[in-house]
Amino acid sequence: MRIRMDWRSVTFDWNRARAFLVTAEEGSLSAAARALKLAQPTLGRQVEALEAELGVALFERTGRGLRLTPAGHDLLDHARVMGEGGRALSRAAWGQTEAIEGDVAISASDAYAGYLLPPILERLHRSEPRIRVEIVVSNDLSDLSRREADIAVRNVRPSEPDLIARRVRDAQARLFAAPAYLDRLGRPADAAGFSAAEFIEIDAAGSLMGLLNARGLTLTPENFPYRCRNFTVTWEMVRRGLGIGILDDRIGDADPSVERAVPGFAPVDFPVWIVAHRDIARSRRLRVVFDALVEGFGG
Repeated sequence: MRIRMDWRSVTFDWNRARAFLVTAEEGSLSAAARALKLAQPTLGRQVEALEAELGVALFERTGRGLRLTPAGHDLLDHARVMGEGGRALSRAAWGQTEAIEGDVAISASDAYAGYLLPPILERLHRSEPRIRVEIVVSNDLSDLSRREADIAVRNVRPSEPDLIARRVRDAQARLFAAPAYLDRLGRPADAAGFSAAEFIEIDAAGSLMGLLNARGLTLTPENFPYRCRNFTVTWEMVRRGLGIGILDDRIGDADPSVERAVPGFAPVDFPVWIVAHRDIARSRRLRVVFDALVEGFGG
């Protein structure tokens, strides 16, 4: 279906187009309203106003939410191009200042945000006190193109062409436990002696159990009475002697309340990347923070 209109007669409202775009991507008015931080009736009126303005129905209402009409499908790609253009304009305007001041959002995992990032931020604040930092704590990848953050600390190399990245180090994750817990186990001398130990799983897929069994342990789900995706919570559980957990050894080795567990266990190697949008080249403020993170995490 092709839509022909005289665009000179249209008074265009980007807010309405954005409402349509986000509703189409989220699949419902309620989800789109949450994403845009709007009241659902307000968002609904914006979508209805765009439909009236264009003279076409963009959505069909179904029992499970909304479904794009053929006209909606035709217009969705155009709305996406406009959305990306708007984000590019925002990024360009955000980065034009040469002053080393203003807001910078850094995305990092809970463990890195809680244990490794604070001393880096302390040094940064002493040298650049006019920079205000927001910490976006997430164990998922923040979308830098959509400005969920300005800079991210990641453990995977980005594949998006509009991002730049610096690999700052190859980190190692090791198994740690509280001394009292290892005492209760009798401090086994090798991996085989940990067959009755308790571990803290990191996800519902049993990733840690699979990793440990591939490295010589013989564990079953009964060895994992706890599961937690939040590494800072996991770490507190380890410190209190609930079981054995895995974490970056820079964090574990710096904590006197725990020690390395499972003698002979080979560490798990993983990279640390500092990632930002290419528009960072336009902003001294972002470059300063990026460089501080490269130095801090690479040291």
